[in-house]
Amino acid sequence: MLTLTAIVLGGFALNRLSIDLLPRLIYPQIGVRILDPGVPANIMEEQATRQIEEQLAITEDASGVESTTLEGTSEVELYFDYGKDIDVALRDASTRLDRAKRFLPTTIDPPIIFKRDPSQIPVMEFVVSSPLRGMTELRTWTDDVFAKFFLNLPGVAAVEVGGGLVREVQVLPDQRRLAGLGLSIESIVQAIERGNVDAPAGRLRMAGQEYTSRTAGRLASVAALGALPIRLPNGASVPLSEIAQVIDTHEDERIRARYNGTPGVRVSVQKQPTANTVDVAEAVNARLAELHRRGLVPEDMQVDTVSNQAVYVRQSIDNATLAALAGAALAMVVVYCFLGSVRGTLIIGSAIPISIMIAFSIMALGGLSLNLMTLGGLALGIGMLVDNTIVMLENIERHQREGEETVQAAENAAAEVNSPIVAATSTNLAAVLPFLFISGLVGLLFRELIFTISASIVASLVVALTLVPALAARGRPAPPTRVTRIVRAFVAGAQRIYVPMVAAILKAPWLAVAVAGALLAGSGTLFFQLTGKQAFLPAMDDGRVRVYVYTDTGGSLEQMDRTVLRLERIAHEQGDVKGISSIIGGSIFGRTQRERPNRSTLDIQLVPVVERGRSVEQWVSGFSRAVAAEQLAGVKVLARAAGIRGVRLSRADEDVSVRVQGPDLETLATIGDALVKRLRGQPGLRNVQSSAEERRQEFAVRVDRTRAAELGVDVTQIGRALRFALDGIVVSDFIEGDRVYDVRVRLPRGAIDSPAAMEAILLFGAQAARPAVYLGDVARVDLVAAPTEIRRENQSRIVEVSGALTGDLPLGAVVSSLRDELRGFELPSGYSLYFGGAYESLQRGNVLVGTLAALALFLVFVVMAVQYESLRNPAVIMLGVPFALIGVVIGLLATGLPLSMPVWLGIIMLIGVVVNNAIVLIEYIELLRERGAGVLDAIVESARLRLRPIMMTTLTTVAGMSPLAFGLGEGSEMLRPLAVCMVFGLAFSMFVTLLLIPSLYLLAQPRAAAAKFPASRPA
Repeated sequence: MLTLTAIVLGGFALNRLSIDLLPRLIYPQIGVRILDPGVPANIMEEQATRQIEEQLAITEDASGVESTTLEGTSEVELYFDYGKDIDVALRDASTRLDRAKRFLPTTIDPPIIFKRDPSQIPVMEFVVSSPLRGMTELRTWTDDVFAKFFLNLPGVAAVEVGGGLVREVQVLPDQRRLAGLGLSIESIVQAIERGNVDAPAGRLRMAGQEYTSRTAGRLASVAALGALPIRLPNGASVPLSEIAQVIDTHEDERIRARYNGTPGVRVSVQKQPTANTVDVAEAVNARLAELHRRGLVPEDMQVDTVSNQAVYVRQSIDNATLAALAGAALAMVVVYCFLGSVRGTLIIGSAIPISIMIAFSIMALGGLSLNLMTLGGLALGIGMLVDNTIVMLENIERHQREGEETVQAAENAAAEVNSPIVAATSTNLAAVLPFLFISGLVGLLFRELIFTISASIVASLVVALTLVPALAARGRPAPPTRVTRIVRAFVAGAQRIYVPMVAAILKAPWLAVAVAGALLAGSGTLFFQLTGKQAFLPAMDDGRVRVYVYTDTGGSLEQMDRTVLRLERIAHEQGDVKGISSIIGGSIFGRTQRERPNRSTLDIQLVPVVERGRSVEQWVSGFSRAVAAEQLAGVKVLARAAGIRGVRLSRADEDVSVRVQGPDLETLATIGDALVKRLRGQPGLRNVQSSAEERRQEFAVRVDRTRAAELGVDVTQIGRALRFALDGIVVSDFIEGDRVYDVRVRLPRGAIDSPAAMEAILLFGAQAARPAVYLGDVARVDLVAAPTEIRRENQSRIVEVSGALTGDLPLGAVVSSLRDELRGFELPSGYSLYFGGAYESLQRGNVLVGTLAALALFLVFVVMAVQYESLRNPAVIMLGVPFALIGVVIGLLATGLPLSMPVWLGIIMLIGVVVNNAIVLIEYIELLRERGAGVLDAIVESARLRLRPIMMTTLTTVAGMSPLAFGLGEGSEMLRPLAVCMVFGLAFSMFVTLLLIPSLYLLAQPRAAAAKFPASRPA
């Protein structure tokens, strides 16, 4: 009944576990974004970036601050160590930001502060398009109608709309007409601000009732705005429409969104942090189908799904589930082959579902989700779950075959193996225990995997010690089947070969140790060669490709659009393309738009990996060659695999980052260019670029301050006049229905089309008696070079040279090659060079896993020493652990996998797992010696009797992990290295246990070992 209760509770918990791709990751990082459109990067750096950095840098526990400054945009990133409560950090940083606001320009938009939470990545993205409607009407309908349909769905946090053209009312004054009437642009601005407002008037009390009142001054239509009276200096007034055009139009088009060649409006659906990704996506799709069915989406509207995270989540989860089921089936096949009994196989197999259901209950209590890591942990643990039950049942059946009564056989057999089972499970848990205390990205990613494995292993121990003996005592071994006779014949043959081999080895135990040591030394050499070819995490092929397009600064949006259309055609010609989403002229994330006319991004989704004959890296290589063959003049195209959703390995955007810190922007740009030349063409590296390689020209208005003062104007007035002339300024808003639209005052677009036209802008002084003057009277307009992007780290300027991996070489090999290439690279005084990117994470990870491995070895040894109350046998068992490394090296070389974090985790897990068989063997040796056998006889007899259970446990574990090790299907790449490490390490450790442990045990005995003596028993 207790078992049934555990199963029912596990099923209940399973239905309430959320589903996601990876465990929830919240990076210890706070971002601040400041927008002031049109302001050059160097001015943004001085007025905004420096002020924010100085305040945020003194936030408690902050470990670093970085910033990127662009035209009109300042982005500051504040970093903390992993383990910091990010909500507390956000609160502290917000306080610092409030203090910095008093130093910021008044023209900026309200600063935005946020934490880096991958759950903010949209669950689904759509592009809404229509062949019959303009982009303004399309954006308005999408904003006002379509997006609202999804806001009340369970789990949906926000629905954001980007792209398209946003409606606004523009007032375009005739500056010469203003001058003739004695007016200025400020006169129009003040009239609009004062004449378009509702003002509260207080309460009116009469006849025992009370009424609120207001001055209803809001303009009700665009025509009413045009009729707004503008007071003249002589006391008369003219309607606004006589001195300015008042048009109902849209914002300037600075960015475009397109999907598969069709322009449209982008819609992003974000889920709540704890919501189920798959459930949210299904709810959104169901609502969309309902809208179409009810005719709420007009027939001319087309809604295309650009991305759906649930598809990849579902595929990855299904593959992990399939791997777990296949592993369980293979393990049961192995068990049946050895036992030849359906009943015995089911007894052993009962540990799998029971343990998994208990694990589900523990996962629900711990707030975990069903994701690639937790299901992968269950898939990895499938073979390990049956180890304890195999040892228990095999020993019970052996006693039953020797003629003991069923219940007595179960009791005697359980008494023999209870101790080694507990010891083996304790060592397994001791090895993985350190993982529960690690921090950093490795901890965030793999802690749930370790937690799941640990919970299921503990559950399997309870099943092996309680349920299996109870079930086995109710029956006797079944008569052997044909398959069983074949397997038993194989085991008997193996025993006939193995027992004399062990006897021969024991005659010269040092020789066996020497041979094993030579093999270990050889594999160690190969392993250290592999350490030069490391990767932090394996690449996951979800078919997503990101293409960055850069053109010369100063180009138009139309030119960029034509270039992107050519690239879309090239991508389709490569084949295997499911869809292409393009953002032309900048980037869009939700409602946030970054307008950069010379930059575009293409997100290409390939068909699933099973439907194409090449990897995503091979597709990218082919696409890059095709683009190079087109010889696009003035265009730079960088393509790379998009990487794992929501996983950010470092502060850098690319895999490899070389940074130079120094004070002067021009010097940094020169150094960056030199580094690009040195690194371009390096093996394993592509898309090499410098953050300072993009230069731009801008017009600088240099004011003659003396002349300006004489004519009654100052620099502030000149700057404001230029803003009105070029981009305009939003001075009020216009309400129609329940929507608010901006009212912008600006000069007509065609009026300012050259430097000469800029010099003809009229300036109106503060003193009404003075006439208007031309800009050219008080300033000159020069064309000057200016930085496009300024990067800073820890409040100092840097240039970053970055590149992406081609996939031909792992990260460690590429960085090692770059270090050799840059050895002797000379830098001016005051400038320093260092590596960033994923290499930083790799270095920290290597230190971490080294510490974990040492701690795991120590804990495993301590657990065995406590159980044996002796150091000799634990030392013998531990001496066999390093030899499992030989199997790991064989596995990595056979599969071609690089050394990565999952491999290191597998090695640490092996420390606790490979000792299981040695424990079982040495426990039985000690048992026979207690019964009076000599050392040599006890070793040989134990080796003969334990050959079968050791083979069973090893083969079932290997079989259970094999589906994951083969890495079939999408999403398997993350855990495949770990599974390969475990499979090959366990397989080789079986031979270590059978051949080397007997020799080590014999060598560890005192000279009088042939004499009978009572051995230490486990506590």
